[in-house]
Amino acid sequence: MKDVIVVIGAGSIGQAIARRVSAGKHVVLADLREENANAAAKTLGEAGFEASTAKVDVASRASVHALVDTATALGPVTGVIHAAGVSPTQASPATVLQVDLYGTALVLEEFGNVIARGGAGLVIASQSGHRLPALSPEQNKALTLTPADELLALPMLQPDQVSDPLHAYQMSKRGNALRVMAEAVRWGKRGARINTISPGIIITPLAKDELAGPRGAGYRRMIEKCAAGRAGTPDEVANVAALLMGPDGAFITGSDFLMDGGVTAAYWYGELAPA
Repeated sequence: MKDVIVVIGAGSIGQAIARRVSAGKHVVLADLREENANAAAKTLGEAGFEASTAKVDVASRASVHALVDTATALGPVTGVIHAAGVSPTQASPATVLQVDLYGTALVLEEFGNVIARGGAGLVIASQSGHRLPALSPEQNKALTLTPADELLALPMLQPDQVSDPLHAYQMSKRGNALRVMAEAVRWGKRGARINTISPGIIITPLAKDELAGPRGAGYRRMIEKCAAGRAGTPDEVANVAALLMGPDGAFITGSDFLMDGGVTAAYWYGELAPA
């Protein structure tokens, strides 16, 4: 049986990472939209990778657990790439929290139960988590350690507290990084590692939705005013992912890597600072 790499969210970033870390392994491409998974499998298959597909709804424990069963039946799961999510323009605050926060907690929990020794996981979070003002120690602990199935009941996440989809997105992505830190302790007991990458504006279909949406002007300003002066590419995210999931990253776990071309730096200390 070959080692298995599970890619949840078969979009541009997930595929780019899979190309870097899946040679000689079996790739399971899982997505809510089967046509996305099938298209990604065709592309990878034509490039010499062994790939199969699965449908998954990350906001459903039963669906995530079924994906775990599918993957483990193929071989030991040595890699998990969680790149699924919705953006603030695509969904309501409740849906953002359900998919991006709760869904990520489910993936970490379920795959943390089966990840093979020597394996590694990666969650794609966002620069948005770094622009949320500091939370209290109690709030941080709640986002980090509350059991997954109780997360959405937290008082800090109720509609009277989180009424804007961007706020929901920022909370979710901050929660992802915090949760990965805690999960690194549990994954470590299995001899595995887990980290987060927080990308900035990476040119993907999701980013194009944002650039064409009501926040488009703000996104274009971020690109213009950041140190890099441009958006990023999925392959650049994959470069960092390859380090984190490979042998050169063996001493890195429970960490969050911000790669946004300097947008967050400019937000806190430069020309993008709020008035």
